[in-house]
Amino acid sequence: VQLEESGGKLVQAGGSLRLSCTASGRTDSTRTMAWFRQGPGKEREFVACISWSGNSTMYADSVNIRFTITKDTPKNAVYLHMSSLGPDDTAIYYCADDPRHSYSRDADHYVYWGQGTQVTVSS
Repeated sequence: VQLEESGGKLVQAGGSLRLSCTASGRTDSTRTMAWFRQGPGKEREFVACISWSGNSTMYADSVNIRFTITKDTPKNAVYLHMSSLGPDDTAIYYCADDPRHSYSRDADHYVYWGQGTQVTVSS
């Protein structure tokens, strides 16, 4: 499975942004998809995940309400809709794939990772 993120850019505080992640390769099995991020000088952290059906989602407390994760199964795509962005949201955002469908916040459960897309929020 290959994952490719897009949509990251420089935005002003208070703005919105949508990140996209497209999966290719063997994506025919049930799996959990997630977004993680790593800010400058910080460890990688969980942002959000979505179940295979799309009916269940989970968010980090720091982004709950402001961010929404969605998926388009026919397109093998996952999206992260971000609003009310602040400087603390500045990070490289990574898409991740768990083919065992663990539905977890733990990065160790995710097997496939994209290269990341940079989001920078100016104050």
